[in-house]
Formats: sequence, structure tokens, C-alpha cells
Amino acid sequence: MKAILTLFFVTLIFSVCQSQSSELSLKLVNGNVYRQITNSKVTISQEVNGQTMDMVMKINGTMTFHVKAIDENGFHMDTKFEKLSMSMQMPQATMEFDSEKKDENDVFSNILGAVIDKTFEVTMTKTGKVTEVKNVEALWETAIDQFDQLSDMQREQIKAQIMQAYGAAALKGSIEMVTAIYPDQPVSIGEKWAINTKLESGMSAIMNTDYELVDLAADYTLIRGNSTIKTADKDAYVEANGMPMKYDLAGSMKSEIKVDKNTGWIMEANINQEINGDAYIKENPQIPDGMKIPMAMTTEMVVTN
Repeated sequence: MKAILTLFFVTLIFSVCQSQSSELSLKLVNGNVYRQITNSKVTISQEVNGQTMDMVMKINGTMTFHVKAIDENGFHMDTKFEKLSMSMQMPQATMEFDSEKKDENDVFSNILGAVIDKTFEVTMTKTGKVTEVKNVEALWETAIDQFDQLSDMQREQIKAQIMQAYGAAALKGSIEMVTAIYPDQPVSIGEKWAINTKLESGMSAIMNTDYELVDLAADYTLIRGNSTIKTADKDAYVEANGMPMKYDLAGSMKSEIKVDKNTGWIMEANINQEINGDAYIKENPQIPDGMKIPMAMTTEMVVTN
């Protein structure tokens, strides 16, 4: 009888501990530096004039976040790029750019190198939402404008392409994919909550995610996310390679994110995304009738600290 009672109380205590709610949030320390290393591979398949064209893009980067102040608005951080690289494999050619590459003839790699270790500002709430990104676009403009060999048209084209990937709006969304993951109230293991994120990368998209607290280990917290993604405004045209384009895309994303239990900062995240739909080129002198381009994209991303 004593053994049965002991087992009963142990089971009861364990159940109570498992059902206890935990407050999940960022708990960054003023003066500390936090790192985010991103490695992504994007495979794009497009159908143009009845022919399938495949492209593989690899985008890698390291950013540091130095907490300079903490107040009711959250964490105010001096942020830097430590390293940037990208490559594109296409049927016609392969292109590679790297901030660490030293080649005076490689203008784009030199532009990437020109922003390394230059500071811009990021403000982030305790739930991981990025409320402000300041001075990053001026940083890129300064880097691009120093290359006199570029024509005015080339400068503007490069600026437009850079802003789609590393401008303020684009950075806000890409950072939030692994920081804006926290609920605004305590949760228990198995409990879910919803987060909405706006993504900007050439087009605007809305990501709705149901996150779930999966595990509370001794040194980390494990969170799993299931997302739906769709074009924010499928009738809105944006400039892409000098042509007005609009997108009607939708898809899903699965994420498994391990964060430091003490700070809430990313330890490791594995993200897989699938998006399908159509891109439309607006009627223009080069393409008088416009064009519809069916496309599919898969993204594999790993983020660590």
C-alpha cells in the first residue's frame, strides 16, 4: 500500500510540473553580443515560354547584435554584418559573390565587403518582434556610391536588388523568422499560440504561424512552428530586373527552433519552406502582351548562433 501511495504522489508531482506554464521571451543582457548565422538554399523552378528553367541560390550571412540599452520598448542593439556571400547556379552560368573575396574586378563582392563591420540599429521587443531597423539603407547606399566605375543606372539597379534582400523591411522579416516566435503570455508544454509576420523580399507576403512549446530541457527550449504563407497583395506590381512584376504565390513552412533557456536567443533553427504560384510580367515595350510565369520555390534554411 505504501509503494502504491508513493507512486501515486510521484506521478501527481510529475504531472503538475509538466503542466506548469513557462514565460517564454527574450532575456538579453545589456552589453552582451549575440550572433545569428544563416545558411539558406533556395531552389526555384520557373516555366518560361513552355520551357522549365531551374535556379539554385545559396545565401549565407553572419550578423551580430550588441545590446546597447534596454527599456520598455525592448532591446536597442548595434547590429553588424560579419560576413555575407551568395551564389546563383543557372543553366547559362554560375555566379558567386563573397564579402571576403579580394578582387578589384568583382564589384558586387566589393560592395558586400564594404558594409562588413559597419553598424546599423535594430530595436526588438521581448517577444522578438523587430520594431525598427535604422541606417542600414544609408549603409548600402554609401557602399555602392563609392564605386565610380558603375553608371548611374547600374547603381540604381544594384541598390534596388540589395534593398530587396538586405533593406530595412527585408531584414525585419528575415530576423523575425527566428526571433518573433514568443507568446505574450505563459504557456505549457503542448500549448500553441499564433504569430503573424510580414515578409519583404522583392514582394510582400504574410506568414501566419502556429507555434507549439515542445520541450523544456535543462539548457534549451524547443519550439515548433507550422506556417502558411501567401502574397500580401497579388495585384501589386514591384520592380524586378527593370520590369514591373506581380506575384500570386502561396505555400507552407515548417520550423523547429531551439533557443537558449536563459536568454531566449537562437541556438539552432531548421526551416523548410515550399511556395508555388505564378509571377506576372506587366505589358511593356519588351514584352507587349505581358507574360505569366508558373513557379515553384523550396527553401532549406539553418540558423545558428
